[in-house]
Amino acid sequence: QVPLVESGGGLGQPGGSLRLSCAASGFTLNYYAVGWFRQAPGKEREGIACISNGVSSRGVSTYYADSVKGRFTISRDNAENTVYLEMNSLKPEDTAVYYCAAHEIITTVQTMCMVGSPANMKYWGKGTLVTVSS
Repeated sequence: QVPLVESGGGLGQPGGSLRLSCAASGFTLNYYAVGWFRQAPGKEREGIACISNGVSSRGVSTYYADSVKGRFTISRDNAENTVYLEMNSLKPEDTAVYYCAAHEIITTVQTMCMVGSPANMKYWGKGTLVTVSS
């Protein structure tokens, strides 16, 4: 079993929408903080949306990078053991490979998004390509 599998990528129209899924196998995703990261050709990896675990007594918190704030939404579906990234108002600069990652203990969701990498996240998916073009 591959622990995390992303899906939903493909060709999106400028101004359009796509929904990415991050499905977990072999563990309960609700106990983990989850982040979406992306990397465009020739650019550094960027943490764009992170969500805390769903079991904390402090409730769920989210963080969005400025580049996607107001356009993208991260959410959980515990029944499906999946985290989604709803992407609206797509722009050509959203073109990238999108990865999801999960980690049990984080300081803050903002920190997860800012420093998360395959080296420090417990699980890291193989990615799904999103291309935004007319």
